[in-house]
Order: sequence, then structure tokens, then C-alpha cells
Amino acid sequence: MTENIEKKKAAFAELLEIIATLRVECPWDRKQTMESLRSLSIEEVYELGDAILAGDMEEVKKELGDLLMHLVFYAQIGEEQRQFDIADVLEGICEKLKYRHPHIYGSVQVEGEEDVLKNWEQLKLKEKGRHHRVLEGVPASLPALVKAYRIQDKARGAGFDWEQREDVWAKVKEELSEFEAEVEHADAERMEEEFGDFLFSVINAARLYGVNPENALEKTNRKFIRRFSYVEERAKAEGKDLKDMTLDEMETYWQEAKKNER
Repeated sequence: MTENIEKKKAAFAELLEIIATLRVECPWDRKQTMESLRSLSIEEVYELGDAILAGDMEEVKKELGDLLMHLVFYAQIGEEQRQFDIADVLEGICEKLKYRHPHIYGSVQVEGEEDVLKNWEQLKLKEKGRHHRVLEGVPASLPALVKAYRIQDKARGAGFDWEQREDVWAKVKEELSEFEAEVEHADAERMEEEFGDFLFSVINAARLYGVNPENALEKTNRKFIRRFSYVEERAKAEGKDLKDMTLDEMETYWQEAKKNER
């Protein structure tokens, strides 16, 4: 155990040394700022997400390395600006984890996951310097689907949630009916608003049943791309152009693609 920890420390120390060296000796690394790295870091997170969804552990390992490099890079810049260094970052997260797990590092008793999550949100609100509104911790720049899930999850942490998860289906049906009513009125602005309410309710249902809607939708996106690509290839093999085919002809190929996946 001790030997393994020492190995990890040595590897991390080497990364710190490499980044510090690059900031001095490499023209590209030397000119980078937190702002210039921001978009690259976002891209790295998405690449890690792709690797996770693909179940490619070798790629997961590589992408984790790229992301870790970015984290160390930010800390190096922070140190150069005399704002903070990597030790401050690590000490801060260690302190936070201990504080938010009083059932492990304190005397608080919990009965299960729900209690842990509620404690987590309540403790966040009590932390010095933080806002005191539950939803202010949700980043404004999150993609809408992810943001909706986080909003609902945080509201749950404050005790605002369905008592029985089955009750959410009545809300889903209600929102769908309201959208359909606006479709009948052909009011584009109201249709958009009601469709947003409908999506929000569906995301809420996913959360209540333990489904991550972002992951679920991305898997469906990939499945559609895979099947549609099969349709294109089959059409090409038959010397056909998709725009000249009937929907029934394309559906035949689509069903072939589904059958081949089983």
C-alpha cells in the first residue's frame, strides 16, 4: 500500500516539474493563460466523456492524463500570479471533502444515500463566502439539458421533490397536453415555452428513476447515427440515392440495421 502511494506521489511530482519547466522553456506553453486554456479544457472534458461512453479504458486513461495536465497547468499559472499553488488546491479540496462528509469524519449519523446528499447541499450553503440560495451554485454556462438535471437535483437536496416518483408521470402528461394545446393554436412562442416545460418534466422523470438524461440521449444519438449510416451504405451498395428513395424503402434498411445490432 505504502509503496503504491509513493509511486503515485513520484508520478505526480514529475508532472508538476514538467509543467513548471515547460512554462519557462517552451514558447507555446509560456504564452498560455487561464483564458486561452479554458476552451481546450472544455474539449478535453468532452473527449473524456466520449471515451467513457465508448467503454474504452485505454482512452479513458489517456484523456484523464490530458485533463490532469490542464489542472496542473492552471495551478502553475496561479502560482506564478501569486494567487495559489497546487498545494493550496489540494488542501482546499481535502478540507472540503472532510467537511461535507461529517458521517465519515465527524459524528453525524446517516441512514443512506439520501441523507448524504441532503447533508451535502445543506453544508454547501453554510460554507463561508458562498451564496445562500440553493440554485446559485448551478453554472450558467452549462448545456440546458445538464443544467435542468442539476437544478432538479439541487432542489431535491433542499427537500423539494416528489414524495412518490410515480407521481411525476401525471406532470409529464400534463405538460405534453399543454404543448399539444399550443400546437393547435399555432402560437410559436407559447409552443416553445410549453415544450421546454415538457422536456423539463421528462428530465425530472429520468432523474427520479436513476437515469442520467445526458448519457441516455447521447447513446440514442450515437445509435441513430450508426443506423442511419447503415441505411446510407446499403443505399449506396444498391446504387441508390437517399433523396430518391421512399420512406418505406429506407425503413426496410433501418430495420435491417436494428436486426444486425441484436
